[in-house]
Amino acid sequence: MALDWVVFEVFALLTVPSWYQNCNLWIKNVLFTLSTVSGEPNPNCDPVYGRVDALLEQLTKSKSLHILMILDQKNQSMRFSEIKDRVDASSTTVSRRLGELIEFDLVERTKTSEESKTHEYSISEYGKQLSPIMHAFYDWVKRRDLA
Repeated sequence: MALDWVVFEVFALLTVPSWYQNCNLWIKNVLFTLSTVSGEPNPNCDPVYGRVDALLEQLTKSKSLHILMILDQKNQSMRFSEIKDRVDASSTTVSRRLGELIEFDLVERTKTSEESKTHEYSISEYGKQLSPIMHAFYDWVKRRDLA
């Protein structure tokens, strides 16, 4: 689906002010290395920016948003092979994206039975909260393409 590329293009084209870039670098350093650039908290930075950036970075990775939308629309658990077929991507890409989406608590992985090695994936409650945003974004792109 071309949506993944459109999402990337939209966010890549945004002009980000330098104060935000500096704040973002500081926040990412704090969030991901558990240290600060200067050793002091930066009072001008809202840590939510860093979490938003991390989420957007994940969603703009190849097939992430597509996988989330498929799981959301299906509204029930899906096997890996079903997801792979629907997003038309390699096993490696689907496996990586599912793992990353699980880390972000957007997708849940459950074992189908104790004796089986098979797992199923579903959108989490947290992921479902993104549903209106994903659909609105998709509709926005679609309307723009039709204009």
